[in-house]
Amino acid sequence: MRVLLLATTTGYQTRAFGEAAERLGVDLLFATDRCDMIEDPWGDHALAIRFYDEAASVETIVAAAERSPVDGVIAVGDRPTVIAARVMKALGLPGHPRSAAAVARNKQATREHFKAAGLLTPAFIEGTPTDDPEHFMPVGFPMVVKPLALSGSRGVMRVDDEGELTAALSRIKGLLASADIRAERHEAHKLLLAEQFIDGREFAVEGLMNRGSLDVLAIFDKPDPLDGPFFEETLYITPSQAPSGTQENIVRTVTEAANALGLYHGPVHAECRVNSRGVFVLEVAARPIGGLCARALRFVRRERPAGRTKPAAGSQSGAAGAEISFEELLLRHALGEGSTEWQREPKASGVMMIPIPRRGIYRGAEGIDEARAVPDVVDVRLTAKLDQVLVPLPEGASYLGFIFARANHAADVDRALRAAHGCLTFTIDPELRVLQSTHG
Repeated sequence: MRVLLLATTTGYQTRAFGEAAERLGVDLLFATDRCDMIEDPWGDHALAIRFYDEAASVETIVAAAERSPVDGVIAVGDRPTVIAARVMKALGLPGHPRSAAAVARNKQATREHFKAAGLLTPAFIEGTPTDDPEHFMPVGFPMVVKPLALSGSRGVMRVDDEGELTAALSRIKGLLASADIRAERHEAHKLLLAEQFIDGREFAVEGLMNRGSLDVLAIFDKPDPLDGPFFEETLYITPSQAPSGTQENIVRTVTEAANALGLYHGPVHAECRVNSRGVFVLEVAARPIGGLCARALRFVRRERPAGRTKPAAGSQSGAAGAEISFEELLLRHALGEGSTEWQREPKASGVMMIPIPRRGIYRGAEGIDEARAVPDVVDVRLTAKLDQVLVPLPEGASYLGFIFARANHAADVDRALRAAHGCLTFTIDPELRVLQSTHG
């Protein structure tokens, strides 16, 4: 069996899929946003496509599938979700509709769909970074301004007065003019959304749509307050410690939100805030959790009533009691296995996305062995590259790395992650300004 994996690059996240595919005996076909003038630079036999050219990308993939059939499709990251939807339709595979994937990528369209469905929705106004601050005033302070189609809290800022709003608009203008964003050639990158700030606790929800029905795999607590001025996420811990009634309300509301967008079959990642008014869904993305965060999730097969048979896809590694990774679960689902056959492991688990403390050139880290030795810590993975220019939020788009922990109780996971982070010290040198000579 063969699964197509669409991803921005073939980095550490796609390597996890490669490992899972090998365990299942599944072939992977990569399609990545790379130059097609260089023949297989990474030796992964990936299809070279351009995410900004949907029609040509779909044509390339469908032609490859005609030569060697594809049995399932997975998109990693926000950018390839629309192409993935079109490919699945062209190949006759169940997936999210193109319209739903497109709406999920657009913050204003998402808000409009949620509002039309009767979900709790903050006041919001679309605009551009060059609009006069007065344009956004009907939203009221405090407000949050954010680019329309970026993810990972990039460019998201809380502002409490007109002066802060003016400064935020200037920063978003600069961000949207940066080379990496302009290279995406996405019309939505000219726009931003201003909306009322929503107070309360924040949660993340990981799930899989099974032909219109949402199966929630995990609810993550975000223990650190996310009140601004920027919204850098750090800790994800599951199972949630929120009251059962709150969790039920989260599941119900996220399900309504996914249905409001028209998401149908495949992974979904949702973010929401909960306060005394109820559950505000911030987004429901048509893709799985990003980065290495998926390593915080492991699954075991549910006990089946007598007489039920085991699904065929990948059954050689799915014996009762065996744990599988999230990537393996996604591959199984893409190949037709229902996600309800699986449930998250009994233990608590979590991940810390190591924040970038300041802008500069990354020179190295100390204390890694000590961090890994902290009780209940599973691993510490630094993903920043030596001599890389580190850029913190709101302009940045990455973390220094990830810390993983697993324990019997969520509180122990929380303590382990914070203790391990406390062991680490990072050397970040200031950037050197390049002086241009005035002499000819």
